[in-house]
Amino acid sequence: MNIKLIAQLFKNMGSRYFFYRVRHELERKSGKLINKHPINLNLSNKITLKKWFEQIQFDLNPVQLEPNDNLQELKLKAEKILSGNVYFFNAEWMDLGLDYDWITNPSTNFKYDVSKHWSTIPDLSPEAGDIKYVWEKSRFSWLLTLIQYDYNYGIDLGEFVFSQIESWIDSNPINRGPNWRCSQEISLRIFNWYLALRCYKDHTSLTDVRWEKIQDVIYASLHHVFHHIDFSRIAVRNNHAITETLFLSLSELLFPFIPETKIWSKKGRDWFEKEIDYQIYEDGTFLQFSMNYHRVVIQLLSFGISTSERAGKPFSKTVYERAYKSLDFLYQCLQEENGWLPNYGSNDGALFFPWSDTDYKDYKPQLNTLHYILTGKFLYADKVNCREVIWCSIKPSNIQQFPVINKLEGIKEYPLGGYVLIRDSGSFTFIRCGSHKDRPAQADNLHVDIWVNGINYFRDSGTYKYNTSKELSTYFTGTTSHNSVIVNDESQMLKGSRFIWYYWTQKLKSKISENSKEFVFEGLISAFRQLNPKGEHERIVRKIKGENKWIIQDQIFNLSEFDKKQIWHFDKENIAIEGMEEGKYLNKNIEMSYNSDYYGVMEKGQAISFNFKDKISTNIEIKS
Repeated sequence: MNIKLIAQLFKNMGSRYFFYRVRHELERKSGKLINKHPINLNLSNKITLKKWFEQIQFDLNPVQLEPNDNLQELKLKAEKILSGNVYFFNAEWMDLGLDYDWITNPSTNFKYDVSKHWSTIPDLSPEAGDIKYVWEKSRFSWLLTLIQYDYNYGIDLGEFVFSQIESWIDSNPINRGPNWRCSQEISLRIFNWYLALRCYKDHTSLTDVRWEKIQDVIYASLHHVFHHIDFSRIAVRNNHAITETLFLSLSELLFPFIPETKIWSKKGRDWFEKEIDYQIYEDGTFLQFSMNYHRVVIQLLSFGISTSERAGKPFSKTVYERAYKSLDFLYQCLQEENGWLPNYGSNDGALFFPWSDTDYKDYKPQLNTLHYILTGKFLYADKVNCREVIWCSIKPSNIQQFPVINKLEGIKEYPLGGYVLIRDSGSFTFIRCGSHKDRPAQADNLHVDIWVNGINYFRDSGTYKYNTSKELSTYFTGTTSHNSVIVNDESQMLKGSRFIWYYWTQKLKSKISENSKEFVFEGLISAFRQLNPKGEHERIVRKIKGENKWIIQDQIFNLSEFDKKQIWHFDKENIAIEGMEEGKYLNKNIEMSYNSDYYGVMEKGQAISFNFKDKISTNIEIKS
């Protein structure tokens, strides 16, 4: 890395990040991380299950709503899990078998060495492949499907559940192997174990021997997260930090038999509240610029608020306010026809607590749950979308209630996150125009999504995989996979290694207006500064009222010597699109296009582009 790019990284990420990364690398190479995370941890003062349940002053009882009689999908999923299948990234089933060893990557058949300390195992390895394939089953989110199956069908799955937990413990020695590599995965695993322990607390299969093993892992997990929390709070600072600080903040409520949780919980609560305050902007948008990761936070807030309220220890006022604002933003982006949102930003297939059997792209159940917790009212009262409410909610009278959220028509801006939404006559236009004070994951500023009647006509291409070929990674994270403009065949920012970008785009202007005929957005960003420090991109979007027609104008400044291309990605045939420059129609170019609706799944799509000199006006019509 040259000095100029190092200076860019320091400027963008700040000294706190920069010096922590240096410290962390020194700790890793010197072996200090091994000393901080010993392999021989165990809880010295173990207690019986009976004493643990006596210590917890609240219970996990499903809210009593009408029984759900549409459970065929739940039954099918549970039967697959019981036969050794895992639903990877909420997209595709893979048969791992009932004797899966927990450490083999099913996409590459690479088997990790569990004798190695986790700090010596890389996240990225061409030989091992994407480590997320190893983490997926070890997250234990699939336990929630079995819990519901048992609850609704009266199938006794206690032995299966605890034999799987014991198998994991025996196969993953403390602080060794890939499944101790990520503090977020550790936190989620214990959250899901906790839910299973509470549901099967009286089951004969939860023997004293198993409970002793589980206590050691819970203790080691909390110890790991607490002593590595700076990595997520400083180096990562995204949904990882929210998950891990929530894990610590709830530790004394969930596991009061561990003496250290008095300190870990106090610090964790302070950190969690600060992360929510920092990561969720005041307008309800989220620093990761990702719809799915924002939903991840929604589920964490639902779990965290309901648990803390049950225990009579509510979070700060800011947590509730930001939760409500988050809910509003995502709900305004949701398509009522199917519950989908734009496939915008990083999307790794995460659905931490899969209480619902709806499609992964359907956000209704998760938004419904948090809305019920905060307002006491349903966004969706049907049985399918209330499944998660049953398991995660509390009596709404327990907390101060917020007003019911209503879907807005017209044009609305979320200036802090940098989004403009236009709803008009069954159409939805989603525009990104933002600044970056926090690390961007994709070069997608001034991207436009267009929907009509719940159908995504002009789309974001998605994410595919974090660990894939350089070509595919460049495509999915770069500007080429978005409905925007590239210059000199380059993205609007300069790609670094993995999740790093240089020369972050910044919003210079954003204005919304309307008149009797149209809604208008005008945006200007600094972009392509790797080509010229003064590079800028202006985009004007005009949505004709009452018609499925859009006029998009792009102009590039201070980059006249470079080739320019406007790109549009679509999968439907009933569209009309024409580009014009200086009053003349431009030729349409057929472009490579991939689409990834689910993590790890990629399909070929369609895209067209227009080459232009400096300014282009494009007319779009959807003939629904």
